[in-house]
Amino acid sequence: MAISSGLVFIKTSSLGDVVHQMPAMTDARTHFPDAKLTWIVEELFAPLARLHPAVNEVIPVATRRWRSRLLSPATWREISAFKARVSGIDARKAIDTQGLLRSALIARMARGERHGYDASSIREPLASRFYDVTHTVSRDLHAVTRNRTLTGLSLGYQPDAKIDYGLIKPSAQNAAPYAVLLHGTSRPTKEWRESEWIGVGQWLRRQGIDVVLPWGSERERLRCARLSQAIPQSRVLERQSLDKTAGVIANAALVVGVDTGLLHLAAAYEVPLIAVFLATDPGLTGPVGNGPIVILGGKNATPAFAQVIAQAETMGFARHA
Repeated sequence: MAISSGLVFIKTSSLGDVVHQMPAMTDARTHFPDAKLTWIVEELFAPLARLHPAVNEVIPVATRRWRSRLLSPATWREISAFKARVSGIDARKAIDTQGLLRSALIARMARGERHGYDASSIREPLASRFYDVTHTVSRDLHAVTRNRTLTGLSLGYQPDAKIDYGLIKPSAQNAAPYAVLLHGTSRPTKEWRESEWIGVGQWLRRQGIDVVLPWGSERERLRCARLSQAIPQSRVLERQSLDKTAGVIANAALVVGVDTGLLHLAAAYEVPLIAVFLATDPGLTGPVGNGPIVILGGKNATPAFAQVIAQAETMGFARHA
């Protein structure tokens, strides 16, 4: 099937979901090399979407900000301009892989045939009523597989087995090897004890590996300050845009992280990765990719830093290895 006009994809948030969408964009470009691919994504995550070389246009949407300012005339002017921009795209098909009511409403703004999950495959079944064509995709599949499957069904192809996030690793800025410790996450139940992070960080420094500590909130910044005091010569990363943080992760020698969106960027860039899960099921949203990935823990688990060190030794990060 030839598609000379555009394809619109709606995957708005959150960080991990945006990364999980990237293999579907690679698939679409592979099968339709001449189509214009447009990605509608929450404004905070637009820098990440722009990293994918297959994407021709990224349209930021600000549903999170708009919800808090619905009484403002400026908000309604923004919404009107956004709707005009989306409806003005010469689109053959619009595919909503988010599967929420708000993303389905965005899909309705687009021209062309609208595709999405059917009511049995979606978290908000009402959303399926806004699509022209719906598809059955098991909710037991990993998020990456769900996105790729829905996109393939919508466009008439079967995705390959291999996952390709499509990202190009940026040039390295640091000569010395470093590890990124992703300690911040959205829920306290997914956080690892600071003593565990300190144990890992101190071991890494003894191996001659620098330690980088990113943060995204004031609470995480304060944790960084405490960790950096206990981990010799560790570096607290400046707060920066997601695309710049992605570059830091892409060139790391090792990433250790809890269940957080940045973890999936490490998998996308095929960086050696050790994931620590304490309260969630990694089978549905854990990191997947073609690089070295080790997952420790799961729901109601309490992995210890010694387990991370053992895995890092197996990966060859110990001085004596």
